[in-house]
Amino acid sequence: MRFLMMSLLCLSLMSGVVEAQLEAEQIGVSDFPVPVDSWFVIKSLEGSYIFDGDSGEMQGMISHNWVTPAIASGPARKEAYLVESWYSRGVRGTREDVLTIIDMNDLSVKAEIDIPDKASALSFRNHIGLLGDQRHVTVFNMTPAQSVSVVDVIDREFAGEISTPGCAIIMPTGETAFMMICGDGTLQYIGIGEDGKETVRERSKSFFSVDSDPVFDKPMKTGEGWLLISHSGRAFEVSVDKGRMKISEPWSLLSDEDKEENWRPGGPQPFTVHRNSNLLYVLMHQGGVDTHHDNGTEVWIYSLANRKRVGKFEFEEEVSHILSSQEDHPKLYVFNKEHKLLIYDGRLFRLLRTIEEPGPGPGLLQTLAHHD
Repeated sequence: MRFLMMSLLCLSLMSGVVEAQLEAEQIGVSDFPVPVDSWFVIKSLEGSYIFDGDSGEMQGMISHNWVTPAIASGPARKEAYLVESWYSRGVRGTREDVLTIIDMNDLSVKAEIDIPDKASALSFRNHIGLLGDQRHVTVFNMTPAQSVSVVDVIDREFAGEISTPGCAIIMPTGETAFMMICGDGTLQYIGIGEDGKETVRERSKSFFSVDSDPVFDKPMKTGEGWLLISHSGRAFEVSVDKGRMKISEPWSLLSDEDKEENWRPGGPQPFTVHRNSNLLYVLMHQGGVDTHHDNGTEVWIYSLANRKRVGKFEFEEEVSHILSSQEDHPKLYVFNKEHKLLIYDGRLFRLLRTIEEPGPGPGLLQTLAHHD
């Protein structure tokens, strides 16, 4: 017994020596590399994972809570912006909404700015947008009244709230303005001043029917403006020239034969544009009216310059999300129904690599470009 007690005492003393020699682990990221065009972001229930499409390796993680709609990237300031809604009891209690500013040098939280407790919790890319002046971040609210919060990320302050009844989705245009899609089939244009207050508001004519053929609430940034696509596959190109909105005549993604075979666009993230080559990628499936949430079985590729289909590719599994990189030679990032992330050559459609486990509950793909 004496020998056992002496042994335990020695082990205890040795343990104390070891503990005294160990240094506390420092949490964080040091010398985070500058993001390149092959990097992309997978938003999940636990944060946003940053991957390199060239290697398939994870580069880092931006921590945020699950109600964050999306990330607005500001490469010029080496910052990223996201909205978080916090509750004092986790899922209930007192609510506090903040715009969180991420330092892209080390992925740490740089600042938090209080905003009205109204931000939409839906995982939509265009529920947050950084305007062209790189100063004002706009946040879509739905409580259920619709409005937009404007935040000055240079002075780190809430600039004001703009009422936008019946209109949703933020499409930044120019230096200090944005467009929205409205429930009466119109677009709304709102310009703001340097102080973030509204200075001008215009409304377009009605150009689509919410009842018979609504447009998806997933606009895509193009080189000249934005692209909207309807449930039946009609495409509208919208832009702003000298403060006036321009809406093109619609052109169809589908031939008469395609329509007879019931091909339709659809999926949680069904569209993406490679801006440099002016290519549009669309997830397609065969189905009837109101199947716009169905996953795609094929991706169809269009030239926006010619408004014609230039290729298509059939997947082995249904696909829910697609995203094009913005490199000179694009990659196409694809989520299939097995929740695997597939990386394809965006022109040759050769499978480059597969990420088997890209994160829990993946729900949105983004690049770190300004509008993606």
